[in-house]
Amino acid sequence: MSALLSRLKQSSRELILFASAALILGMALSIMNATFNNFLNERFSLSGFERSFLEFPRELPGFLVVFVSAALWFLGSRRLGVVSILLSAVGAILIGFASPSYWVMVMWLFVYSLGDHLFMPIASTIGMELAREGQDGRRLGQLNAIRNAAAILGSFMVFLGFKYAGFTFQHTFAIAAAFLLLAAFLLYQMTPEKVVTRRGYLQLHKEYKLYYALNVISGARKQLFITFAPWVLVQVFEQPTQIMATLFTIGGVIGILFQPLLGWAVDKLGERFVLAAEAVILVVVCFGYGFAKFLLPVNIAFLVVCICFLVDQMIFSVGMARATYLKKIAKQPDDIQPALTAAVTIDHIFSISAALVGGLIWSTFGFQYVFLMGAGLAIINFFTALQVRIPKTQNV
Repeated sequence: MSALLSRLKQSSRELILFASAALILGMALSIMNATFNNFLNERFSLSGFERSFLEFPRELPGFLVVFVSAALWFLGSRRLGVVSILLSAVGAILIGFASPSYWVMVMWLFVYSLGDHLFMPIASTIGMELAREGQDGRRLGQLNAIRNAAAILGSFMVFLGFKYAGFTFQHTFAIAAAFLLLAAFLLYQMTPEKVVTRRGYLQLHKEYKLYYALNVISGARKQLFITFAPWVLVQVFEQPTQIMATLFTIGGVIGILFQPLLGWAVDKLGERFVLAAEAVILVVVCFGYGFAKFLLPVNIAFLVVCICFLVDQMIFSVGMARATYLKKIAKQPDDIQPALTAAVTIDHIFSISAALVGGLIWSTFGFQYVFLMGAGLAIINFFTALQVRIPKTQNV
């Protein structure tokens, strides 16, 4: 404890504020993630295709984020982060209290998701700004560990609330919105950076084409975890809200130790190794999701899918390796946030398509073929990751 307090005293005000905001924000997102699929299932009774179609309005903000960021360039990353979190807070409260129909809920989900997607590149940008030279992966890993601790707190709150305190979905959405407002306040206390010139959000650079390609594959891959992996547990294995919250809690506990280790691996072993290893692991995970039910007894199959879910949850953070790779190959520092933002738009073009195609495959052929497609994407990702090279002058 004394060592922790000593490190906190040595940390800058900006880092403490950002880490605190990340903790509170992580709790809010964890509460939303742990309840949203069950909220959809119980309130609207969606089919597999209807659930996948919902990813279009939820992921559309990811496509639009580069245009919104370009329009709000004058705010700078920190103030834009405040705006993005406030949007999520408004969306969360409206989903919980003003969703009399599916289509009205879709509108509020768009607002919530726009804030969430706007903040994605900002989190990496600020995190790397607050890192020491050559320790970008370590800093991002530490911040991800904080978010994992937040996931434990948020998911455990959901578990206790639904099991013992008579929580409804309105309770959880209200609490999430309150946490989002607090996170926005903490981020607002950070000193805003000077914004001198307009940044090239709408420009794509050929020097970063491999980085963009990695995000194309990542965009399609992430839908497996965000959409179809929880839906396997909720619909195929018919698991309640408490089980989903428990899995997110366990994943958070594991992640507290794993995320700093992942950040260390990015710094010491390199982005190519980490990205390639993720692809290999994902092939195994996809086969577990898709075929455990058909190859194993029900109880063991459920356990295998839960393990796959936890592993998937951990390696989802490998995105930090793409961010540090971009920083190392960037022609100038001002390229980083615009390129990160453009990558969010690029990967969402393909994630939206993957959600729709995956929904059709699920409804027509069966859920296992969705994950067979995922395994194919992982193999493509493996060979793409092998192309990653860091300039020698940037090798640390």
